[in-house]
Amino acid sequence: MESTLTARDRVGVQDFVLLENYTSEAAFIENLRRRFGEKLIYTYIGSVLVSVNPYKDLEIYSKAHMERYRGVSFYEISPHIYAVSDNTYRAMRTERRDQCILISGESGAGKTEASKKILQYYATTCPVTDHMSTIRDRLLQSNPVLEAFGNAKTLRNDNSSRFGKYMDVQFDFRGAPIGGHILNYLLEKSRVVHQNHGERNFHIFYQLLEGGEQDQLSKLGLERNAQKYHYLVKGCCPRVSSINDKSDWKTVRKALTVIGFHEEEVEDLLNIIASVLHLGNTQFGEGEDGETQITTESHLTYLSKLLGVDGPALREALTHKKLTAKGEEMIGPLSFEQAVAARDALAKAVYGRAFTWLVAKINQSLLASKTIHQLFPLNYCSLSLPWIVFYLQDEVYNSSKGSSSVIGLLDIYGFEVFQHNSFEQFCINYCNEKLQQLFIKLTLKSEQEEYEAEGITWEPVKYFDNKIICDLVEEKHKGFISILDEECLRPGEPSDISFLEKLEDTLGGHAHFVTHKLANGKTRKAVGREEFRLIHYAGEVNYTVNGELANQSVNSRTVICQSDNQILSQCFHREEVTTQKRPETAATQFKNSLAKLIEILMSKEPSYVRCIKPNDAKQSGRFDEALVRHQVKYLGLMENLRVRRAGFAYRRRYEAFLQRYKSLCPGTWPNWQGRLADGVATLVQHLGYKAEEYKLGKTKIFIRFPKTLFTTEDALEARRPALALTLQTSWRGYRERAKYHRIRNAVIQSAWRGMKSRRKARRRRHAAEIIRKFIKGFIYRHYERCPENEYFLDHQRFSFLMTLVRNPPKSVLDKSWPVPPPSLTEASEHLCRLCMQNMMRAYCRRIQPEWKKQMEQKVVASQIFQDQKDSYPQSVPKLFVASRLDSEEFNLKVIQTLGNDKVKYGVAVTKYDRRGYKARPRQLLLTSSFAVLVAEAKLKQRIDYTALRSISVSSLTDGFMVLHVPSEDNKQKSDVVLQCDHVIEVVTKLATMADKKNKVNISQDSIKFAVARGKEAVIDFTSGPELKVAKGKKGHLLVTAPQLNPR
Repeated sequence: MESTLTARDRVGVQDFVLLENYTSEAAFIENLRRRFGEKLIYTYIGSVLVSVNPYKDLEIYSKAHMERYRGVSFYEISPHIYAVSDNTYRAMRTERRDQCILISGESGAGKTEASKKILQYYATTCPVTDHMSTIRDRLLQSNPVLEAFGNAKTLRNDNSSRFGKYMDVQFDFRGAPIGGHILNYLLEKSRVVHQNHGERNFHIFYQLLEGGEQDQLSKLGLERNAQKYHYLVKGCCPRVSSINDKSDWKTVRKALTVIGFHEEEVEDLLNIIASVLHLGNTQFGEGEDGETQITTESHLTYLSKLLGVDGPALREALTHKKLTAKGEEMIGPLSFEQAVAARDALAKAVYGRAFTWLVAKINQSLLASKTIHQLFPLNYCSLSLPWIVFYLQDEVYNSSKGSSSVIGLLDIYGFEVFQHNSFEQFCINYCNEKLQQLFIKLTLKSEQEEYEAEGITWEPVKYFDNKIICDLVEEKHKGFISILDEECLRPGEPSDISFLEKLEDTLGGHAHFVTHKLANGKTRKAVGREEFRLIHYAGEVNYTVNGELANQSVNSRTVICQSDNQILSQCFHREEVTTQKRPETAATQFKNSLAKLIEILMSKEPSYVRCIKPNDAKQSGRFDEALVRHQVKYLGLMENLRVRRAGFAYRRRYEAFLQRYKSLCPGTWPNWQGRLADGVATLVQHLGYKAEEYKLGKTKIFIRFPKTLFTTEDALEARRPALALTLQTSWRGYRERAKYHRIRNAVIQSAWRGMKSRRKARRRRHAAEIIRKFIKGFIYRHYERCPENEYFLDHQRFSFLMTLVRNPPKSVLDKSWPVPPPSLTEASEHLCRLCMQNMMRAYCRRIQPEWKKQMEQKVVASQIFQDQKDSYPQSVPKLFVASRLDSEEFNLKVIQTLGNDKVKYGVAVTKYDRRGYKARPRQLLLTSSFAVLVAEAKLKQRIDYTALRSISVSSLTDGFMVLHVPSEDNKQKSDVVLQCDHVIEVVTKLATMADKKNKVNISQDSIKFAVARGKEAVIDFTSGPELKVAKGKKGHLLVTAPQLNPR
């Protein structure tokens, strides 16, 4: 901000706090005029933003401008609506406290546009997901819908908001928008039935007539001509050049879809809009008996259809009234004037409550998904409108206090003074009184908190406290609203004049209340007999009491409560008819809602935007000083400036102040290394600040007079040429040094490139020479060694040996060996043999004793059975075991009988008798010197290895074996026929222990064996599908076994 102070004579100051003559209203307005002339529409009063409507599009709202203000300190760059938006957003994120932005000003000052810019800034710069994108679109699309139903063309503004709006935007812990909520205040319902000359009704009526499809208009009983409707012609302004109603209708229909309105809801809403137009065209006349009756039956027919009510009941409600006397209800006719008033009251009530329903529906679509389920466990459509509005207003804030934070936007009407000021202007100005009271209170509170936080003594500030005016309006039993309620509730027919008399009796001595009767001679001329004057903080306003009581009464609407229209059935609840409780007046309702708004604002950290319109003609570049002075007064800007300037005009954090002005002091230039407070103290001492001109806080410097800051800024401006010269000198020196380094590096690089090129050339020459030698050696490779082929032959030898080194045989089973060149054939054979020997030795050294024994037995089995017996291949991968019998299976008595002869192997076998070939189970036990057959605890036969002549087996897969013993040996019975599942293992172990490896006979057809001395028997072996053992016809033993490997 300080960077523009040197141009202050041309463009003014960016912060009114820096005005030298801050108490002068003329200086204030002159500063506004200068900035407006330079298209600088934004100015600060401390943290308050003052915005002047330029009445044209300025190129300061692009996405690039948004990024420029994003994350930047509030006073670092020029004032902007984006600066306020970003500062509020960052305060919400860092302090985790809810914020609000209060936008106020007259109609046409740009309040609605300011709120749109703020929403667009958040929609563009905040993080967003798919769900959040939907919420963002609904937030943005709620604007055209609310503008269609709540805005109208006035003398001051073609798109004037005729209601107050407070919108909460809800953010999650990441700072992304996840929901929203809108509160509306004091819709100008009188505009539905009456408009001043040059003004229009609400936009939606004209948009429907201009943009609606013909079939839709016919269904609603409407014609595409606004001149035919009584409620649309009073202002004599059905068309406006700056408004395209047809295009706006398409925008509104699209926005309703985006927000989430169902087609049935849109249809019911349009029925209500059309019914208001038909109500306006409903005319009354006198019947034969002088009673009031409806003369336009066609409109009544459409009314009953669109409102979903009974036609005769509606006719009676518009032409008669119910009176209750002594507990009895009586129906009496209405006069012509009363019937017209009842018709207009019904039109205003229907439109006003439909607008409230519309806001509640938008709120439902803007709530975060979690909040919706928490707030609406029931069906939304089953809830009546008053319940919805009350529930949302009281609960939505509590639901957002968890992990989410809120930024509120208050777009409220400014102080209004017209030639004729009605009850609505009274409510608007009362609202501004409350907001001004809040504004001054929070501004003083903020100032005091900042002073106390920085350790600066707070000096009390004198200011006009408008609490006296607020009490005049809202004080219990004695305030304006209490008197109005009392007058409405008293028996009899209250009148406006009696209400004015009651005001004079109660408030007659108040300094801020004047009537024609109470005024002095000079003032009496300016106050009418049916008017009263309130002296507000912003000036004096005369209010008329005509229609004041009519505005407060809420007539029974029994017929509308029976409506089939889903919206009206929610807006007009049947409890309103049956309850005996007197409803609150409009003034009390507004006071309560305003109190709720003040409570909401007090719970948040506020920021302010004050909007000013430069002229009434809506012309760009035109600055009407009288009009601007009027608004400056009504907005309380001078009072705000005086409060802000009561202490120190300028304050900055130490780091920012020191960074900007450190070049003005040799002690702080170019860098200060100590504490920031000490650096600032050194700087201001060098600049010659007087003690009364500044104070040093804990983190900030406070400067009392703008002149002190201007002097400092002028000194910086004078210092800048010297700084520029220093920077230029440093830059030139740096540039020349860099040039020297580039030249030096270029020379070094040139020498290096030359050396690299020479090395590369040498490598290429050497490579060419090698290639020539290689080719020549390849041609002479079959000749004896000579100079032509010696390089090639050496290369061959080297390649062969390197191949052998890199890829030697990996194991003793690996028989691969590279093919040697002819000159190395003999050497290759020696190397191969030596390699295998080394691998064998290494393998043998690594082998375990158990595995060695296993391999020895496998070698014996291979020598005996390989290519001889069919079951041998299946036995190769199976390891031989030490014994096939566990120690528990050995009979203890047998072990004792054997004595010192230890059993080294045992296996279960089947013994076939020599006569009859009966199979008997036996155990075959092998010791170191003999083999024994055991049956239970008996030794059936002992066969000494020395007496064992041979062992016979078949070539098939059977498990038969015959142990041949000498027949002349009386100790031996005869040959033994055994059958075992592990015949190869048993025969191998037996042959090894008995040293009978060469005595194993493998027969293909039959085996002969001795059954007694001189007698022999035969075992015949045949191939078959399965193993069978049987006695043959010739007395032979017939064995059938499958032949797995036929030879």
